[in-house]
Amino acid sequence: MTGSTYPINVFWSDEEQSWVAEVPDLAFCSASGRTPHEAVAEVEMAIKAWVHVAQSSGRELPEPSPRPSTQHSRRAVRA
Repeated sequence: MTGSTYPINVFWSDEEQSWVAEVPDLAFCSASGRTPHEAVAEVEMAIKAWVHVAQSSGRELPEPSPRPSTQHSRRAVRA
């Protein structure tokens, strides 16, 4: 299922002292950055890599979660 849109959660991590962007629908798909924008840019590359590896190994891609009606701290990326 290419062309799917996966929600991204972005939050500050005190532990990592950086912004973290995670994709709950894709196991272990996350990235961090000095700014929210940098974290999202990094996770966009991680999504593409995750999808490529899954497709190359014949794994089925998960369906994206429905997006909430308010998206103050979420962004979606097309895979």
